[in-house]
Amino acid sequence: MARESESGLPVEPVYGPDALAGWDPAEQLGEPGAYPFTRGVYPTMYTGRPWTMRQYAGFGTAEESNARYRRLIAHGTMGLSVAFDLPTQLGHDSDTPLAHGEVGRVGVAVDSVEDMRALFRGIPLDRVSTSMTINAPAALLLLLYQLVAEEQGVPAGTLTGTVQNDVLKEYIARGTYIFPPRPSLRLTADIFGYCRAVMPRWNTISISGYHMAEAGASPAQEIAFTLADGIAYVRTALAAGMDVDDFAPRLSFFFVARTTLLEEVAKFRAARRLWARVMREEFGARDPRSMMLRFHTQTAGVQLTAQQPEVNLVRVAVQALGAVLGGTQSLHTNAFDEAIALPTEKSARLALRTQQVLAHETDVTATVDPFAGSYAVESLTDGVEAAARELMDRVEELGGAVAAIEQGFQKREIERNAYRIARETDAGLRTVVGVNRFRLDEEEPYEPLRVDPAIEARQAGRLAVLRAERDRRAVATALADLRRAAAGRDNVLPPMKDALRARATVGEVCDALREVWGTYTPADTF
Repeated sequence: MARESESGLPVEPVYGPDALAGWDPAEQLGEPGAYPFTRGVYPTMYTGRPWTMRQYAGFGTAEESNARYRRLIAHGTMGLSVAFDLPTQLGHDSDTPLAHGEVGRVGVAVDSVEDMRALFRGIPLDRVSTSMTINAPAALLLLLYQLVAEEQGVPAGTLTGTVQNDVLKEYIARGTYIFPPRPSLRLTADIFGYCRAVMPRWNTISISGYHMAEAGASPAQEIAFTLADGIAYVRTALAAGMDVDDFAPRLSFFFVARTTLLEEVAKFRAARRLWARVMREEFGARDPRSMMLRFHTQTAGVQLTAQQPEVNLVRVAVQALGAVLGGTQSLHTNAFDEAIALPTEKSARLALRTQQVLAHETDVTATVDPFAGSYAVESLTDGVEAAARELMDRVEELGGAVAAIEQGFQKREIERNAYRIARETDAGLRTVVGVNRFRLDEEEPYEPLRVDPAIEARQAGRLAVLRAERDRRAVATALADLRRAAAGRDNVLPPMKDALRARATVGEVCDALREVWGTYTPADTF
């Protein structure tokens, strides 16, 4: 009897040649590094060098996070992933009433160029790749990073990294939006244009399915709704007058890796094939780089358990293996204690060591796409692709990703799937080790990392000093220039950079844009 995959597809006990009847490897696979990129975006994949090993870090103050980054680099990480606290994600300064109790809790507090300078003090920005998980205020954090690089003498054109910059998924699954969708998409297009001219090696967006998956999306839903958002961003850039091959090579994606290893491998392969066909057939891309779905992966935080947390080490290893076998370009492995609190230094190191064991002690880097031609995996790849394509077609029928968001389609579908998973877990149909089976009578005590509540007062003190010392007239002039650009059609990033250089705060810059663009609540229309 066939089991069901996470996407509700049948998984047969045995697969044979009949599972791939009529299947054409030339059409469905191609060669590694060639259209439709099912087998990977590069011809050699990991046989030349392994994926980029990132560790998502950032907590408390910029100085504390800087110390963590230095330790990660000492342990072999050259790809940093920055977590920002909730006030920063929402464009509020640490001393505003709305920030109370949240400063430094889920990431680092960055209020101004002073904090960004402290965050990367002593870290050579020409030798690391930095991914910043920031969305609504992505332009601000990108410009702050550029300003600090300039202070180090590093040209903007040499900087490498990514800003997540994916606002559409915020309306679907996460909620850290600021502005209404239309000006948010305009800001996204401005980032595309700015980076093309000034920071050509920077990845301007990481279109994210990870947060949808964490909210309960199935693998097919994850890639369908993510690629639909990607289509909306491409259309926005084209409407702004850009050529597809000028910006599409810098698009990147962000997916989850679950413990269901075979379907996850299939999901990544299907996503690459879908995106390649969309870019070539719908948008007429000619540059092969425009058709490549390059992606970062993070292991599934939602599958970590507070019960018997050490078991999460096993889960993370399996999830990481699925991401690697699926052809990820970079990977973050969660620490085993993240279901309880921010990871400790030891648990973060163990998470990195998991990747290093995979890269250096196994043979998964010896060959490209080892599952190619597998009856089971190729059948699952075709199944996930078909299910995702059907969902993408439904989004198009509703008018595209933005219109579908307005109608609540993606959110409703994800919530329906999350409810199904919860019911199956509660009924014991889905096993979660340590939760509904193989439980302990008494859990071992665990001491989590805790963030010092005094951080909020220290950040407020720093802001008071900054506001007293800076040139108030220069800040006011720069913010006025920013408001004029936002009200017109000019790219807002150059005046935004001037304001940040004058030491305007993140909250002040976002407030200037709020005055022009307004804010968004779910009851608003597009």
